[in-house]
Amino acid sequence: MPTPVALTDAQMMAILAAAPPLAAGDRNAFLLEVAQLLQALPEIGDGALHRVIMQVQRRHFDPPELSAHRVPHRRRQA
Repeated sequence: MPTPVALTDAQMMAILAAAPPLAAGDRNAFLLEVAQLLQALPEIGDGALHRVIMQVQRRHFDPPELSAHRVPHRRRQA
């Protein structure tokens, strides 16, 4: 059985906040991969956690396709 990963509340919130931008079907795999990588670390500091989150999120993020005919909305300068 894998050893539990000790995280602060803020660290756990950072992981959970990184999941919603992912497709619903990709979130579980994201969380599992983050947990696996964190278990391999000798110490989990905020910087190491951030690097793991960003690395794994990039692998699981599938950006939406934007229509070629769609013009981005721009704010008017006053």
